[in-house]
Amino acid sequence: MSKDISNFLNWVSHPEELISSILYLTKHSTPVEKTNKMKGVGEMKRCYTFLEETSRSFAAVIQEIHPEIPGPDEKDAHLLMEFHIVISQFLKMNKAYQDIIADITKKMGAGMNIYLEKRVNSVADYEEYCYYVAGLVGIGLSKLFSASGLEDHALEKMENISNSMGLFLQKTNIIRDVNEDVLDNRRFWPTEIWSKHVNYINDLVLNKNVENATYCLNEMCLNALHHIPDIIEYLSSLRDPTIFNFCAIPQAMAIATIARCFNNQLVLDENVKIRKGEAIRLIYEATNINNVQKIIIRYLDEMHKKALTAKNDPNQKQLISKITTLRTNIYARTKFGPLDYLTKTGFLTILLFVFYYFGSTFYMNLGKSKISKP
Repeated sequence: MSKDISNFLNWVSHPEELISSILYLTKHSTPVEKTNKMKGVGEMKRCYTFLEETSRSFAAVIQEIHPEIPGPDEKDAHLLMEFHIVISQFLKMNKAYQDIIADITKKMGAGMNIYLEKRVNSVADYEEYCYYVAGLVGIGLSKLFSASGLEDHALEKMENISNSMGLFLQKTNIIRDVNEDVLDNRRFWPTEIWSKHVNYINDLVLNKNVENATYCLNEMCLNALHHIPDIIEYLSSLRDPTIFNFCAIPQAMAIATIARCFNNQLVLDENVKIRKGEAIRLIYEATNINNVQKIIIRYLDEMHKKALTAKNDPNQKQLISKITTLRTNIYARTKFGPLDYLTKTGFLTILLFVFYYFGSTFYMNLGKSKISKP
């Protein structure tokens, strides 16, 4: 109970998230009949169940994408035991889609096989590993979007920025999951980076040198920020709103997660997540490129404040320079309205007014109904 109260107070202390949550819920008041899962039957519906079990991060956005593009633990075991269902649906897809998926899957499998034995030692290894497990997904999706006719055919040729879309998401997960990964002997942070800060990779999560481990974390975040210009370029090229949302929402979640992880020692001890209200706000806002740019600016500002406090970090100047440059360039191409300049206090004032207005109206109507009774 105390945790529920704490979560509620945390939510109310971020009124902008509470307002976004209310607006989102009114817009999605009956979501069940709108998703691809609910429209599907039989094997297709079962495939979406597998998706929810094995990939919570992408399940929601995949289920709301345009219907033209339908898309080792116990949950994965369910998928493997009934994989014939997935194959059956795959074979019902457009032949062009089948060819793209088969080609990308083959390349991903070959790349993952390399890293069954190979360690992620250099930054180049890190980039290559992320390319195999996520960059190829971005490239494959661009090909699918183009083949569907919903996006321009030029999109499938933009492999560099398509790769960046996947890499930013993958790097975010690798940064956030460091504690769990290292303790399970999965090593994705490149030796070239962590060896500058600690003697052994396990030192990152064993509280032996928290300060240096945090500097290492910050350098990993710095590495991920290099993809932001490509992300903006890619999202700016999209024209179908469902595809835009499918691509933009995970990127918005990722920059929020990077900002939460940056200079945050908790990342070394546990899996750090953004607030649920914050996630709803991002889903509600990330519906066009201008809004996405404002989201990125908001989290760059958060990171900038943190960077200013990291006075002993050997990369502090580089971090501040990178964050400032990104913010300046994005700000120059972003349009702002009066509501964008509202402070948290302003949001809270509006929220209290709304509650007061509807509350007083409710009680007035209640009083009238009692008076009118015989």
